[in-house]
Amino acid sequence: MKNIFCPISSDRINEQVPRVTSLLVIVLVITGFSLQSVLVFTFLLADFAIRAFTTLKFSALSCVAYWITMVLKLPEKKIDKAPKIFAARMGFMMVLIFTTLFVSDYQLAAKIVAGILVVFAGLEFAIAFCAGCTIYTVFVLPFFRN
Repeated sequence: MKNIFCPISSDRINEQVPRVTSLLVIVLVITGFSLQSVLVFTFLLADFAIRAFTTLKFSALSCVAYWITMVLKLPEKKIDKAPKIFAARMGFMMVLIFTTLFVSDYQLAAKIVAGILVVFAGLEFAIAFCAGCTIYTVFVLPFFRN
């Protein structure tokens, strides 16, 4: 695909923080399934909700990620915040879906949806690839073009 479009805003954030946050999401998803803990998934759902739907500067995970970037002295690179908000909304929906499947005892389906989230988060962490931008371009943008 030649042209990938992302939602745009004037707000800027340090790219390292969402990348480290993605790693923390991966760790929590794996931990939640390992411990069979709805509590871990509920925490993850609340964290995504804060990042996706509020104006708070930090959620618990992004606060920890910010601290990690400071301790490791990772180089700061400013990026647009809007794609990360869109990605957080997608993450919220995926956690909501796999948590609902998990508590409904559809373990395999829950693990598949969680696996997709882990792949997206892994791409963000490893190579700063925003799957949200691709999804936005293919599925959202066509509905808003004139």
